[in-house]
Amino acid sequence: MRAAITDSYGDADVLSIAEIDRPEPGDDEILVKVFAAPVTTADWRLRAAAFPGIMALPGRLMMGLTRPKNPVLGLAFAGRVVARGSDVSRFRLGDPVFGFSGAGAHAEYLTVKADGPVALKPKAITYEKAAAVPFGGVSALVFLRDFAGVKPGQKLLINGASGGVGAYAVQLAKIMGAEVTGVAGTDNLDLVRALGADRVIDYRKQDVSASGDLYDVVLDTVGKLPYTKARRILKKTGRYVPLEFAGREILQALLAGLTGGPKIVLAVSGDKREDIEHLARLLETGELRGIVDSTYPLADIAAAHRRVETRHAKGAVIVTMEDREPSPDQ
Repeated sequence: MRAAITDSYGDADVLSIAEIDRPEPGDDEILVKVFAAPVTTADWRLRAAAFPGIMALPGRLMMGLTRPKNPVLGLAFAGRVVARGSDVSRFRLGDPVFGFSGAGAHAEYLTVKADGPVALKPKAITYEKAAAVPFGGVSALVFLRDFAGVKPGQKLLINGASGGVGAYAVQLAKIMGAEVTGVAGTDNLDLVRALGADRVIDYRKQDVSASGDLYDVVLDTVGKLPYTKARRILKKTGRYVPLEFAGREILQALLAGLTGGPKIVLAVSGDKREDIEHLARLLETGELRGIVDSTYPLADIAAAHRRVETRHAKGAVIVTMEDREPSPDQ
């Protein structure tokens, strides 16, 4: 089977397309023929060994000191079940599915645990849009629900509201009943409004921290709104929730705890089956929609990585397989 591989750390040019052995499912696994998979910020960081802050050494120890332990990247996918292990009863052959792979999704075939973070793809949703949801959608859900503790009626500011996580944070925060202000660039404001934001701020024209408004939660999805600025627009009981953090934020969190200032919540999201299934239901009802910035054939995966690295993609950047199944709207 064809797969995108990286045998060393570096820029996008280290990626190449190669023929590798097709995996076989274990007793508790399904074999998925992949039709679409996102290139995420995590993928380019793993490819480049661009681990943030204090994670530089631990990242290398976990992922490989001199080269990636797993040469095939890809954390999420959408495709169809083409084989299953003897112990699998949750899925049938031919089922359209999407979810987390953990690794290996930038290939034509993939094996995943049948009882893992995988769900049936709603029939009316394209494979590309389904693949766009797991990474950003689950991150947004977990950070809003579990870490920020968003409640109905609260005022929430989302920095990076048009990005791979922010686009889902806006939608999910509205579903949770929050009043949402989305921060994005000039070209992306219409998208943020369309996703349901009550108010938008163009960071190119306005200093968010000087607005004079006070929020219950500030969610920074892109690492561009530091606590020193966010605290100016947070209520004393508010929460600053960054998706990216380093030693500086850890120290600030300790100091904020001692001084009683707005709280800093530092956490890392996981990938649970229940959360993927929850998002699948929201996709089915139309309350949530997958946001695709652009699509690239697997052969052009280096270009997809470069697009993600700009940090200006609107939603997810997707790679597709040449023999992918037609989407429902085609």
